[in-house]
Amino acid sequence: MKILMHTGGIANTNCFVVADEVAKVAVLFDAPDHTVTPLLDSVQTNGWDLIGLWLTHGHFDHTADHKVVTDRFPNAKVLIHRLDERKLQKPGASFFSLPFEIPPRSADAYVEDNQDLAIGSLAVKVLYTPGHSPGHVCYHIASEELLIGGDLIIGGAVGRTDLPDSNFEDLAKSVQRVMQLPDNTRLLGGHGEPSTLGDERRDNEYARMLLDRSVG
Repeated sequence: MKILMHTGGIANTNCFVVADEVAKVAVLFDAPDHTVTPLLDSVQTNGWDLIGLWLTHGHFDHTADHKVVTDRFPNAKVLIHRLDERKLQKPGASFFSLPFEIPPRSADAYVEDNQDLAIGSLAVKVLYTPGHSPGHVCYHIASEELLIGGDLIIGGAVGRTDLPDSNFEDLAKSVQRVMQLPDNTRLLGGHGEPSTLGDERRDNEYARMLLDRSVG
């Protein structure tokens, strides 16, 4: 397995390529504005087949460059949870005022909780983790002790819940669920530096607060 990371856009958002180098198959996770091209260049240079753009959620800073991806790799399927597809279809309705336009589109397919996906020989499990956004998901590759976590836990913080469709109680439940994974699980968050769930358990006061919280 090979992991490539690039950070950019107006929200300083991370995106990742995960590739099975033997099968020469890769997936891009999230597509921040003005950020994906170096990763797409690397995919092409390595001769990998980009089979998908798998989105953690529909906020603009994770979806803005979707057309850049599919223009270059038309066979890349755009996946998102159905509860966040509306953000993809109507990006102009964003809570944020943006200095650029995001073309609307629908998903090629939906992801659901506990769904099994694959990147070549890499088995990927979808974990439904709402709160920051109603359709937020994480992607867990257990064999590699890896979690692509979006904006659930983000390098010493957690996803904000002051947005119109966010929900604090849901976020707390989602953090508690993900923190049941092994501490040595590598966390590739939507912002900040990569860490491990153990690092976040030890150093992230917001995550610790939610772990201690009783939720129904």
